[in-house]
Amino acid sequence: MRFTNKVCLVTGGASGIGRATCERFGAEGGVAIVVDVDDEGGNQTADTITAAGGRAIFVKADVSVSADVQAVVKRVVNDFGRIDVLVNNAATQTFKRVVDLEEDEWDRVIAVNLRSVFLFCKYCLPHMENGVIVNVSSVHAHEAGTNVAPYASSKGGLEAFTRALSREYKPSNIRVNCVAPGGVNTPMLWTNPAIKGMNRDDVLYCEPEQIAAVICFLASAEASPIIGTTVMADMGLLAEL
Repeated sequence: MRFTNKVCLVTGGASGIGRATCERFGAEGGVAIVVDVDDEGGNQTADTITAAGGRAIFVKADVSVSADVQAVVKRVVNDFGRIDVLVNNAATQTFKRVVDLEEDEWDRVIAVNLRSVFLFCKYCLPHMENGVIVNVSSVHAHEAGTNVAPYASSKGGLEAFTRALSREYKPSNIRVNCVAPGGVNTPMLWTNPAIKGMNRDDVLYCEPEQIAAVICFLASAEASPIIGTTVMADMGLLAEL
C-alpha cells in the first residue's frame, strides 16, 4: 500500500497504460484521478477501481486545452486539497511521412503529447508538496522508426522537458522522471503500419500492467534516489540494435 491516501492524477486514464496505472494506484491505497477525453473509457476505469474497493473519480478533459487542464486541477484541489502524484501519460500518434502530414496533424500530436505535459505541470505544481511527476515517453525518443516524426519529436522534447523540470524542482523535494516504453499491447501499437499484419509472436511488446508497475515504482518512495532520468522499459529493444 505505497500510495495510501495519495492523490494520484493520471492523464490518458481511459485505456492502456493509463488505465493500468490508475488501477495500480487504486489497489495500493491511492485516490486515482482518471483524466481523459473518452467518457466511456474513463468511467469504466473509475468504476473498476471503486468496484474493487479503491477510490477513483473520472474527470473529462482535452489535455491539450489549457481551460480544461485548469478545470481538472481546480476540481481535484477543491475535492482533495492537493496533488501528490502526476502521471503525464496521454498521447496520440499518426503514421505518415513528413511530406504527407497536414500541419494540423503535426500540431495535434505535439499538443497532446508535449503541450499537455507543460500544462499539467504548470497548474499542478503549485498544489504539490514533496510530490512526484512521472512522464511517459517512448523508445521512439531514442530510436525513431519510419513515419513517426511528430511522435518521436514530441517524446524527445518530453524527455528534455523532464530533465529541465527536475532541476527546477529538486530543491522543492519534487521528483520528476520519465519512463520510456517500447512496444505495448495497446491499440496504438497494432495500428502501426510497420507491424500491421505481422504475427504477434514476431513483435516485441509488453503488457500495459508491466509499464504501470514501472510508473508506480518511480512514483513511490522506493525510487527516492531517482531524479531527472528516463527509465527504459523497452523489453531490451534498444540493446538489440
